[in-house]
Formats: sequence, C-alpha cells, structure tokens
Amino acid sequence: MKTLNVDLGERSYPIYIGSGLLAKTGSQLAQHGVSSKSPIMVITDDQIAPHYLQIVKDSLEQEGYKVVSAVVQSGETSKSLSVYTEMMTLAIEGGLDRSSAILALGGGVVGDLAGFVAATYMRGVRFVQIPTTILAHDSSVGGKVAVNHPLAKNIIGAFHQPEFVLYDVDTLKTLPPREVSAGLAEMLKHGLIQDEDFAYWCEEHANKLLSLDKDSLVYGLLRGCSIKADIVSQDERENGIRATLNLGHTIGHAIEAIAGYGKFLHGEAISIGMVGAAQLGVLRGADPALYTTTKRMLEALNLPTSLPADISTDDILAAMMHDKKFREGLMVFIIPTKIGEVVVANDVRVQDVRDVIDGLKERGVNV
Repeated sequence: MKTLNVDLGERSYPIYIGSGLLAKTGSQLAQHGVSSKSPIMVITDDQIAPHYLQIVKDSLEQEGYKVVSAVVQSGETSKSLSVYTEMMTLAIEGGLDRSSAILALGGGVVGDLAGFVAATYMRGVRFVQIPTTILAHDSSVGGKVAVNHPLAKNIIGAFHQPEFVLYDVDTLKTLPPREVSAGLAEMLKHGLIQDEDFAYWCEEHANKLLSLDKDSLVYGLLRGCSIKADIVSQDERENGIRATLNLGHTIGHAIEAIAGYGKFLHGEAISIGMVGAAQLGVLRGADPALYTTTKRMLEALNLPTSLPADISTDDILAAMMHDKKFREGLMVFIIPTKIGEVVVANDVRVQDVRDVIDGLKERGVNV
C-alpha cells in the first residue's frame, strides 16, 4: 500500500493506494477515530453495488459499525437535488448523528453526491472517499463536492475534505473500456498542467494503462494524485493556482450540459475541452505542436478529440456563461503554453472561443 498526504493543516488527510484495500475499510475507519456507536452510511450506485458493497459492509460490521446503505442509479443524473433529498431522508431515517461518517463507494458522481450530503447533513459530518474508477483519482482528492442544476454542472456545492481516500486498484478491473479511457483523461491532464515528463509517460504507457496493468496504474494514479495534492495544498479553495486543475473543463462542462449529462462521459468531454484549450493556446502564440501533441496524446488513450457537428456553438457558449469559473462577466480559461505548463487567462475573446468550438466539430476546420 502506498500512502500520499494532502497537506491542509488540521484538515490534512492521507490517500491510500493499493490492492485488497476494500476489506480493510472498517479497520481504517477505526484507526481514524470514527466512532462505532454511530451509524455509518455508504452511498454507492447500481453498477458498483453488486461487486463491492457487500465487501465494504462486511468490513464495517466486523468492526462493530451499523451500516445504512444507499444505492443510486449510475450516471450523472444522480447528481441532482432530488437524489440528494432522498439521501438526506435515508440518513435521517437511519439515525445518523454528528459522530457518523458517510462513505462514497464509486466513481466521481457518487463521490460528489455523497460528499455534498456529508458536507450539509447536520452542517457537516465526516466523509470518506472509496473511489472505484480511474476518473475518481481526480475527483476524490481536494474536497470539492457538488450536485448539478439543469442549467449548470456542479453549481450547487461545497468544500468538504475527506477523512481519507481509500483507493483499491482491484476495483478497476470491472471498468468497461470507455470508462477506463475517460479516467485516463484526468490522469493525463495532471501531466499537461504541471509535469511534461509525466504527460509523455502517459502516452508511452497508453497500452499498459488501457489494459489495466497494475504496476502502471499504481504509478500513474500515485503521480496524478500527487500533482493534484500538491496544488490543493497550496490553494484549498481555488483562489489561485488550483484553478489550473480546470484545464479543459470550461468547454467540457458546457459540452456535458448541452449534449445531456451522460452522452459524453466526463473524461470524454474534458478531453475535447483540452484540445480546445490547446487550440486557444496556439491562437495566443504557443507553438502549433502544442495542439497536435495534445491531440495525439489523448487519442493514444482512445479519447475523443472532436465534437459532433450538430452540437450548437451558440448553445455551448451560452452554457459557459453559467460556469462557476466566470468572474464578473469575464471569460476565464486555463490555457496551456506548452506541454506541462498552463496559465490562467481572464481576457479570452468570445470570438476566439467561438472559432475554437467550430474547429472542434467533426466537419469543421481545425484552428
């Protein structure tokens, strides 16, 4: 088991990465001082529950915990206020109190939903992330939790750091190939932001990562989490450098909202968004190789790099106006200047963004 620490002073917490960790959930909870006198709530989804819920429940019950379990529908539609209300009802009916903890067993959707429930139940109870997807190596670190509004993704949310993250790589073996690629988009993103060597490592090891080679996965996840932990430690509430983690997300979130949550997986939408961000970088003076290299790296991981032609550019631009990354009406983008380096630009012209979105369309012209 590898351990990585997210340094946030009194809110610091460890990330545990390894094999066979689900069966240690109860003992880890006890080691972190979570009382067995109060009920524990496990939130998961209908794809994960048949594989792993019983293992986690057995582990918790062996340590004397009473378990309340909730199974939501898989997919982005579960990050809604209606499902959030259902979770709150189950927590109240299950007798959760201020000493309880809520565990997120699943991918990014489950983590965001469970984390927002934990952040707001009785004004905040303890929270544990147990990611079961590659994508969740990103979303499970940093304490950003949220649900969606029909007009905007993650617009209703909070900062709520977990007690710890328990990352059992054995859970990744049940992921379908499309989910694997979507998760690797965020892994590569960390390299594109801050570590050129790691970005090229992801490309060079693409086949091993796609085939879920355990050694490659552990290294990639550990390095990706390490980059994010370093950034979050410097800027917990996204007042500065943490915004760089949003590379690809301004366009990506708009794509998700317009196409309908679920048509594109989150990592797929972010992949397209990162290609768009690279195009913006070239427009602002970066070497044209930035665009071609970024596109090649993403395609090596079997990720989409273009948009369907029937998606409206106007609709995507309108969706961006709801994005929480906008400040005082300015169009803010995270723009790469080279592989492994990005800047926060708050003066991006709408016409440039329009040109880039048109260029992302399958039958459009690349900028």
